[in-house]
Amino acid sequence: MNKKYLKNYFLIIFLLLLSAFLIFKFSKKNEIINVDLTQYEDEEIHNSNVIESISYSSKDLKGNEYKIFAKKGEIDLIDSDVIYLTDVTAYITLVGKPDIITITSNYGKYNSFNYNTIFSENVKINYIDNIITGEYMDYSMQNNLLIISRNVIYKNLENILSADVIELDTITKDSKVFMHNSKHKVNVKNFN
Repeated sequence: MNKKYLKNYFLIIFLLLLSAFLIFKFSKKNEIINVDLTQYEDEEIHNSNVIESISYSSKDLKGNEYKIFAKKGEIDLIDSDVIYLTDVTAYITLVGKPDIITITSNYGKYNSFNYNTIFSENVKINYIDNIITGEYMDYSMQNNLLIISRNVIYKNLENILSADVIELDTITKDSKVFMHNSKHKVNVKNFN
């Protein structure tokens, strides 16, 4: 083989490997398929990593939707997928369920790559007649899981419950309520 053909051969192999890598990297099945990064019209950028009035919206393959809004967002300088939020409100809309899950908190940490969100300080979840409050919550859209902890109080029309942690599957509504120390018990008061 002469050098010209050998050079072209290696160039073709390199391009095929590069194409395969890019296709593998950017096509993930069963992942979030639609992300709409929008911001309010009155958005002001004060410096390169702080954004006022920020919002993100995403949908999974099943059509479940997650929207998050904040008065201020600060992009992490080391990992640009991470945004630190202030005065946060989020909405989870599930396909086939008419009611929306609303989450508020003083602060949040949002990952724009995998849509995981950590809410902190004065976390409040509203769903129908249920209110859950706590100081820390981790939400995974991919796993459909809310985990709220630290001074957790759950209230509905009939009960008030206090625990260390509540885990809630947003699709099935299955929940786990527990204490970190097995010697402590979940406190439940019934209003009936």
